[in-house]
Amino acid sequence: MKKLINDPRAVVDESVEGFGLAHADLVTVFADPKYIVRRDAPVAGKVGLVSGGGSGHEPLHGGYVGKGMLDAAVPGAVFTSPTPDQILPATLAVNSGAGVVHIVKNYTGDVLNFETAAELAQAEGVEMRSVLVNDDVAVQDSLYTAGRRGVGGTVLVEKIAGAAAERGDSLDAVAAIGDRVNQSVRSMGVALTACTVPHAGAPSFVLEENEIEIGIGIHGEPGRHRIPMENADGITDRLLEPVVSDLGLAAGDNVLLFVNGMGGTPQSELYIIYRRAAQQLAERGVTVARSLVGNYITSLEMQGCSITVLRLDDEMTALWDAPVHTPALRWGA
Repeated sequence: MKKLINDPRAVVDESVEGFGLAHADLVTVFADPKYIVRRDAPVAGKVGLVSGGGSGHEPLHGGYVGKGMLDAAVPGAVFTSPTPDQILPATLAVNSGAGVVHIVKNYTGDVLNFETAAELAQAEGVEMRSVLVNDDVAVQDSLYTAGRRGVGGTVLVEKIAGAAAERGDSLDAVAAIGDRVNQSVRSMGVALTACTVPHAGAPSFVLEENEIEIGIGIHGEPGRHRIPMENADGITDRLLEPVVSDLGLAAGDNVLLFVNGMGGTPQSELYIIYRRAAQQLAERGVTVARSLVGNYITSLEMQGCSITVLRLDDEMTALWDAPVHTPALRWGA
């Protein structure tokens, strides 16, 4: 294992410390328990947004803390859910009296721990709502979930719900737009290589030299099937077809097309995937109105990508375009 680390047991502590130093103008990092809040939290009169999950998916979630997106992020150990003891103080730190929305990826540990923290926050007088993200069309009931996994759509839920909160929407309205985005977004991924969790010291699964895994999860969970390596267009078609089918996309629909790298894929290759996906959507009469290409929800150093498609309406488009200023995503601010 070759990694730029010191002690495998200290990876998350040292990474989050470095993140806080690098972005001290935007965030404040708390070490024990570990959580990240936007520098100006709590923002008076504003609904707070909190998300989190296992580390190893950077820039998710800490990279999206700031104006127009998350108010707080809670990092667990690598590929391990954060604890209620972390989630609760993060929730209290961003509560301005308008209530707090938890955005939770559908993994069993995340769901249970965020539910516990929400109950504890309610006991302290915080009005709570939750948005569950389950956009992965690859498998139902994986090793980590009951139901579909939450993957690339999480970034889009956090951005659009974050913009709604920033403009002053009510607690119920922010949760409702988050749910609407989740209902309108689907994703599917592929792995070309495995990743190595630092404290494990060995790849999390085995792919032969000429094998790829279609429908892989962001923790290396199995997908739909393993096949021999194909060219980029063939892989893109395999990922896009179930996404389009599950969404029921039709001619005249406007979408956001998001091609995400898993951590070890060059940007140039992601654009090759995007090119084919955009062509395929155009042939169906679907308009790609907005786009995002890059490493936004990763799986350590895994080579591979995911394709996420969000069916847009006018409100979602306006909220996507709204100003955002975070360490990992920023425009118009």
